[in-house]
Amino acid sequence: MEIRPYNKNKDEGKLMKLLENEGDEWSCYWAKEVCEKYKAALALSITFVAYEGDVLCGYSRSLDDCGFYIYVCDLLVMPQFRGRNIGRKLMECIYDKYPDCIVYVMSDVDAYYKKLGYRQGGSVFEVHNNKQEK
Repeated sequence: MEIRPYNKNKDEGKLMKLLENEGDEWSCYWAKEVCEKYKAALALSITFVAYEGDVLCGYSRSLDDCGFYIYVCDLLVMPQFRGRNIGRKLMECIYDKYPDCIVYVMSDVDAYYKKLGYRQGGSVFEVHNNKQEK
């Protein structure tokens, strides 16, 4: 198992295929109208990839809030590679690289992060523009 920082030239195609193979749940990243935007986000984010041989089997993408906090936006491991601590190792890369930052996870799988021993420290809300036309 190798986990390392993302390299656009080596990893982009495999990572986009990983997302596409996850189906509609991840189409907000791989669908035609957003694909290029997400590729740019990967390059600008703190992104780590996990490989088993030549198979990109997992990744994480995080954002640095000016050195105050790190926000984990995405963490994904291929179903057939789950249960091997790959997700945990991807998370360790983040807090190993940024030991002085508090790391937060934006999650839709809370049970997974609780299993890792992380403490729930708040909520994330999706904000919509509720302005009514005059």
